[in-house]
Amino acid sequence: MIVRINKSHIVLSCLTAVLLACSTSSERAGPTIETLNERSFEIDRSAKLTIDREKAINTYREFLATQPDYPLRAEAMRRLADLEMESKDESFAEGVERLKEQVQQAGRVDDGGGNARDYAGTIRLYTGLLKAYPYYPGNDRVLYQLAKAYEHTGEQSRSLATLDRLVRDYPKTEFIDEAQFRRGELHFTLRQYDRSQYAYKAVVDYGPASRYFERALFMHGWSLFKQSRYDDALASFFTLVDRKLGTRRTDKVDEVMTGMDRSEREMLEDSFRAMTLSFSYLQGPRTVAESFAQRGQRAYEYYIYNRLGEYYIKRERIRDAAETYGAFARLYPAHKESAFMQLKVVEAYQKSNFATLALVAKEAFVTQYGVGSRYWRLYDEDMHNRLRPHLQKHLSELAGHFHASAQKSRKVADYQKAARWYRKQITDFPKATRTPKVNFLLAESLYEGQQYRDAITEYEKTAYYYPKNKNSAEAGYAALLAYSKYVVRLPAEQHKGWKVKAINSAVRFADTFPGDKRVASVLTKSAEELFAMHNPDRATILARRVLTLKPTARSSLRRTAWTVVAHTEFERGAFAKAESGYREVLRLTARKNKSYNTMLERLASSIYKQGEQQRAAGNQRAAVAHFLRIGKVVPSSAIRVTAEYDAAATLITLKDWKAAIRVLESFRRLYPRSTLQGEVTKKLAVAYLVNGQSSKAAAQYERIAATSQDKGVRRDAIWEAAKLYQKSGKKTLAFKTYKKYIKQFPRPVEQSMEARRLVAKYYGEHKDWKKRNYWLKQIITVDSRAGSQRSDRTRYLAAQATFTLAEPYYTAFRKVRLLRPLKKSLKKKKKRMQEAIKAYSHAADYNVASVTTAATYRIAEIYFTLSKDLLKSERPKKLNAEEREQYDVLLEEQAYPFEEKAIELHENNARRVSKGIYDDWVKRSFFSLSKLRPVRYAKNEKREVIVSDLR
Repeated sequence: MIVRINKSHIVLSCLTAVLLACSTSSERAGPTIETLNERSFEIDRSAKLTIDREKAINTYREFLATQPDYPLRAEAMRRLADLEMESKDESFAEGVERLKEQVQQAGRVDDGGGNARDYAGTIRLYTGLLKAYPYYPGNDRVLYQLAKAYEHTGEQSRSLATLDRLVRDYPKTEFIDEAQFRRGELHFTLRQYDRSQYAYKAVVDYGPASRYFERALFMHGWSLFKQSRYDDALASFFTLVDRKLGTRRTDKVDEVMTGMDRSEREMLEDSFRAMTLSFSYLQGPRTVAESFAQRGQRAYEYYIYNRLGEYYIKRERIRDAAETYGAFARLYPAHKESAFMQLKVVEAYQKSNFATLALVAKEAFVTQYGVGSRYWRLYDEDMHNRLRPHLQKHLSELAGHFHASAQKSRKVADYQKAARWYRKQITDFPKATRTPKVNFLLAESLYEGQQYRDAITEYEKTAYYYPKNKNSAEAGYAALLAYSKYVVRLPAEQHKGWKVKAINSAVRFADTFPGDKRVASVLTKSAEELFAMHNPDRATILARRVLTLKPTARSSLRRTAWTVVAHTEFERGAFAKAESGYREVLRLTARKNKSYNTMLERLASSIYKQGEQQRAAGNQRAAVAHFLRIGKVVPSSAIRVTAEYDAAATLITLKDWKAAIRVLESFRRLYPRSTLQGEVTKKLAVAYLVNGQSSKAAAQYERIAATSQDKGVRRDAIWEAAKLYQKSGKKTLAFKTYKKYIKQFPRPVEQSMEARRLVAKYYGEHKDWKKRNYWLKQIITVDSRAGSQRSDRTRYLAAQATFTLAEPYYTAFRKVRLLRPLKKSLKKKKKRMQEAIKAYSHAADYNVASVTTAATYRIAEIYFTLSKDLLKSERPKKLNAEEREQYDVLLEEQAYPFEEKAIELHENNARRVSKGIYDDWVKRSFFSLSKLRPVRYAKNEKREVIVSDLR
């Protein structure tokens, strides 16, 4: 390329001629340095330079020694100094590189860069030039170079003084922005932050035209930060962040930064770090709010609040963190992350055991973002689905907290709070699976809060409104207890009406739960009430009904008295006293008496209720003891089933897995037909799993899969069983279970494909290739027919299977040797080649990166193998030297296109690096290319090292 340049851009190829011309008398014909001032040259940049730097330096030195009075002596001195500077700079860079290699290799450091840092001669030239020619027009460049030389020698103060002189004397120099930036760097390194601030500010004022603008803006902020001028520092950082992110309308700053180059990303990350620290040193979230109020809203505002909150969390400043998260939620209640910032407030307080504050935060969350709230109405079902688990969890925790508090304080107000949150759960999530249980707990809280009338309503709703559940019978019975509590509070004139209602409820209980063992006692009590109310007819009906249930009429006044006493204590909740009463009743009742079993059940119920009381009071061990005591005191009791189940559940709550397993296994043996067997199986599975008995847990999951009526539960259970068998090392059982899963649940396709992959792997491990290939083909077929359920994962599995099935073709191709006659063996090898390429092409058609690179590599190797095999093929017999040579040439001509095709395919693989794909197959292609084209691909990579000390 031909370009025109002026005297300041003459290349070294012209230097010798110029200097030789100058070395003679000034009257000698020909060009001189002086004449170059007014001339231009056409330089061919493609021409090879014929003069090295050292020769040029020596020539300049000779010229300066022989021409002390020459008019352009200053220009020659400056050029000599520049050449020496370039030489020293290269040596310096090489020394830095050697130093890095020594540190990386053996931690050994010598003074290999010492000579490179010897700029003394260069410095003398520059300082001499400045002294001899103070008005030389190029002194701004001289000062610029002199400052660099001082900096390389470690003389920072001299470098700084030189830069000060440059910016003072030559404010319009082309180096002004870089000089100011270097001044800022030196002042910053010397911790002269007030001075570095002004230097960086000069670069910032220069404007975005300077390539140092963003870096100066960044360091200007740090200079102010180091002086504790946090408000001013924030201004610089905000300007920089706005410049980098201002046009991006997203609060996902981390994702944006991921797409930046490393230096940009690190600068932005450090800016956010400085901003976070500045806000924390000021007034935290208050300062953040004020900052954005002044500057206007930004998409990254959420990111700032979140980082500040995380900063406080790491430093255990929990209240500050919570205030930060809460501040964002309060300022932007409609922001999509507002709810989740409030959740972080809850989480922060919970993790730090600030129970009261966590409670307040939970109440704020469910109120501000609950079902029906303004926030709820703003967003779609996807957001609702994200919120529901948190709302349900915190509503449950609020209700549970106030319920537990009420049970300790016995304050009606606390029970009312619990009831309020239970009601909200029911209102907001009426179709949730836990709603009947929540309704039961609502009734319990009302009962315990002495709001018996409302408790009656909710108990009866639990028992009779919802589909039958494990609390139905208990709720129906508890309603009767609530009636008895409520009636005694009423004026005497209202007793009769409410007692009739209670009796009607008792009859409804008996009708709805005819198999409940408490029916006899309920009807007996109703009969006694009716008798006391002088309603003998109905009392008789109920009494007869009691007789059909096999509790008989009282045999003596004493036994009746004890029964009344026992019932009274039971209804009051004094279950220990009730137990004593029922023991007396039983003591006075013959075993053959029809009421004996009923009293036994009452005795068992009193023990069971003691267990419930202890459990409600938090005395879990005592509760377990009561539940299990039923089996010893009243082993035939029907409530023993429930009690032992509750004992196991309580032991699970205590995480006493071994004890829970013993109770559950006993339950399994004793009550094989119990409706609780399904729940027992689930609990046993969990207990075995947590206790490290994976294979037993797997067996329970198989049992769940075999008995559950819920298809989803069965599917999840059999999958979990297979995983647990695999985890416990029982591969055969795992394999069989995965096959069972595939047969029973072919959909969803992705998971059944995973099962097929594991089955294929199992056969592969056992070298049963035929069956392995069958399952690999299944994977391919299922993926092709998956329709809307086809996913990236199913395509990946199908691609992998296709590639694996292609491998035998590759092996078969490689095994074919090229023997005489070549035509016959070559035909066979080409056939195998086409089969292999076709198989690998099918794998590549899936467009799965890791499979595509592997298939490309294999196809390239097929072409290269054919090329090599042709060259190594068996030669015909009886060829003379000339014929042999001609034959070899023909083979090379045939082999060459295959080698070129291999290179082309390997290069295709290598180019995938530009798309971020650099797997093992791409590496192999690079290695193959280094052998096939060593000149281009077998070079050591050189890297330019840039050293930048920002602080």
